[in-house]
Amino acid sequence: MDRHEKELQELEKVMAKADFWTRDREEISRISQRRANLKEIIDRWKMHFHATEDAKILAEMANEEDDGSTLEEVERDVSRLEKEVKALEFHSLLGDEDDRRNAIVSINAGAGGTEAQDWAEMLLRMYLRWCESKGFTTQIIDYLAGDEAGIKNVTFTVSGPYAYGYLKSEHGIHRMVRISPFDATGRRHTSFASVSVFPEVDTDIQIEIDEKDIRIDTYRASGPGGQHVNKTSSAVRITHLPTGIIVQCQNEKSQHRNKDMAFKVLKARLYELEKNKLEEKKQELHQNQKEIAWGSQIRSYVFNPYRMVKDHRTNLEVGDLEKVMNGNIDMFIDAYLRTKREAR
Repeated sequence: MDRHEKELQELEKVMAKADFWTRDREEISRISQRRANLKEIIDRWKMHFHATEDAKILAEMANEEDDGSTLEEVERDVSRLEKEVKALEFHSLLGDEDDRRNAIVSINAGAGGTEAQDWAEMLLRMYLRWCESKGFTTQIIDYLAGDEAGIKNVTFTVSGPYAYGYLKSEHGIHRMVRISPFDATGRRHTSFASVSVFPEVDTDIQIEIDEKDIRIDTYRASGPGGQHVNKTSSAVRITHLPTGIIVQCQNEKSQHRNKDMAFKVLKARLYELEKNKLEEKKQELHQNQKEIAWGSQIRSYVFNPYRMVKDHRTNLEVGDLEKVMNGNIDMFIDAYLRTKREAR
């Protein structure tokens, strides 16, 4: 908390200077928002601190008077406070500028053929279950099924408080080891899938896209066939020529709505690219992802010969594989955010 109070004091000094209000409007908004976030965190910490002190005094008085009913009430209050403090401590790890934003998540199957495509679908299920447990809203905006099973790639949005702050820990290569159900000889296979996570750009951030810098293509959306086949060219693919970024959307029946969603994803990609430039990252965002293959994974999911999930960035190991695959990934998110904070 001392770190937050010190940062808040520094920001207030900056805002008190006369030349602060002559700065770029976007910078003023960013600093003002950061100040508001810090003040909210500090005020909540102070509120919980005073509530804890009150509970302590009440417990001491109840003990002296041997008041069992009051002690039970204090116990309930302390249990509630403990949960609230833990939640606040976790939110204090989410202090980056974009952490409060919604997220755009893309999963792409890598080396491993049908096995890798099945792995990509398993990851999609894991993330959708995690989002459901958090009460987040998800929408699949692009989906390409695998040749025999699984998916080749999928892009979906996640809407909810701190969605990007949570999910940014999942950005990277995910490796699976198991005996493949698609291998008649029962051999063990290693498969890979990449997960890319971007913050969704809000309307208050202006990303200018020149018409001459984009190419828009329409095509028929892929489907399961029969009566579901899309007979009109409603799917939209947008190519940003200067950066080579390609986004597409085919989930909506309306070409207009697909176009709007594709532009939203493109703006998010361009926003992240510009942010990386400001941070003096020379590689473009779509080149930051390592090769989707051996040796570049951030996390391994081992189904055979033993059952374990290991995060290679934090060395956290979890033996309950089924629990993880059913969407319980909070322990990995927490460990990653704490490691990032300690590295600052």
